[in-house]
Amino acid sequence: MPSQLTPNGADRVDLHGRYGPIAALRRRAVNTAEPRPTALLMPGYTGSKEDFAPLLDAIAAGGFDAIAIDLPGQYESAGPDDEAAYLPSALGGVIAELVGKLTTEGGPVVLLGHSYGGLVARAAVLSGAPVAGLTLMCSGPSELPEGLRRQVLDIGEPTMRKQGIEAAYKLREQLDAMTPPRPGEPPALRALLRERFVRSRPAALLGKARALRTEPDLVSSLARVLHTSGIPCLVCCGEFDDAWPVSTQRDMADRLDADFAVIRAARHSPNTENPEDLLATLLPTWRSWLTA
Repeated sequence: MPSQLTPNGADRVDLHGRYGPIAALRRRAVNTAEPRPTALLMPGYTGSKEDFAPLLDAIAAGGFDAIAIDLPGQYESAGPDDEAAYLPSALGGVIAELVGKLTTEGGPVVLLGHSYGGLVARAAVLSGAPVAGLTLMCSGPSELPEGLRRQVLDIGEPTMRKQGIEAAYKLREQLDAMTPPRPGEPPALRALLRERFVRSRPAALLGKARALRTEPDLVSSLARVLHTSGIPCLVCCGEFDDAWPVSTQRDMADRLDADFAVIRAARHSPNTENPEDLLATLLPTWRSWLTA
């Protein structure tokens, strides 16, 4: 998780989406040449735009307009009270429209989805998002495999339905205590983790939890679209990823004919656990896509 909640020079903005305003952090590219490419960054299940704070300044310095968003229904972004509206296929349509607007207003867009955001990112491409490149980070080919993260979903859903979102967050805190602690976690960060969870729409958390237990394998469909449209793809993950196994993500990259990178000294969130190594992979790859 980021220790810096809003990076220097980043503006808080609202983008327009089908479900209402989408809250974003935006850092404009240092290079003022027009049109500027955009890197659109989407977080995971209980994440938010702040997860990408450690990356935004460096992405902007690399010549991209950096835009990190909440997914609809997350934290400061609007969304309907309909669980089905937060399945990857539904959110993918929302993001495809957003990518289309960004492309029309500016330059090419490279799309990065982290974890659940990766499932949404592929759905956006399957919905026709005109991206110049796709990055799937710590995401998988289908539903979340058996393990602690899936157990948290199995336990958390009935708690939220019966006792509400506050009770679900207390349960999450108890389960998080079973994993190695984050060293030096500041109070402001702990406050953000709680605030963004309890301010998310319950329908969004429940809909996404359903998808994480039921999402089918759509890799073959995505591979066909990437090949037909000429969209390059990168799959990357932390070397100790505890959601989808590294071997599963490597196999997905092979099936997509995509580049694959492992970020050392990182688990499920290289963007906060080792942003330097992640950026050393992302920026050269994205530049190569735009100059190919």
